[in-house]
Amino acid sequence: MENTTILPILKKIPLFAELTEEDHAEIIKNITLNYFPVDYTLFEEGAPGDKLYIIKTGMVKIFHPSNPDEAVAMLSPNEFFGEMALFEDTPRTASAMTTEESEVFLLEKSDFYKLVLKNKSIAGKLSEEFLNRIQSNKE
Repeated sequence: MENTTILPILKKIPLFAELTEEDHAEIIKNITLNYFPVDYTLFEEGAPGDKLYIIKTGMVKIFHPSNPDEAVAMLSPNEFFGEMALFEDTPRTASAMTTEESEVFLLEKSDFYKLVLKNKSIAGKLSEEFLNRIQSNKE
């Protein structure tokens, strides 16, 4: 994994901002880089949230299907979205689609849960409520 590319972005994500270099390294081990062609739907509004997205290259449009021509947000390299999905079991509130060829880092919710449950350093820095959610999701 390209630590120099993704580490500065991880530090900007509120959920990960207070973690140590070692914690960040553990998270980075669980992140995968994926290529998506232009006009690829990453997820649709109402779908379960199951991963965090971090853009390496390309552009992603966040929009509501009821008004697809109007973007809620246009996200570019080094921006992230979907982080709430790591600890909330709520459906996606908008859709996301690439507007050009894109490389996107993905952190799966299941990998994040395993990481938190086995790494006391990371777990200790996350809120008690967050850990309670993870535990209840495992049962």
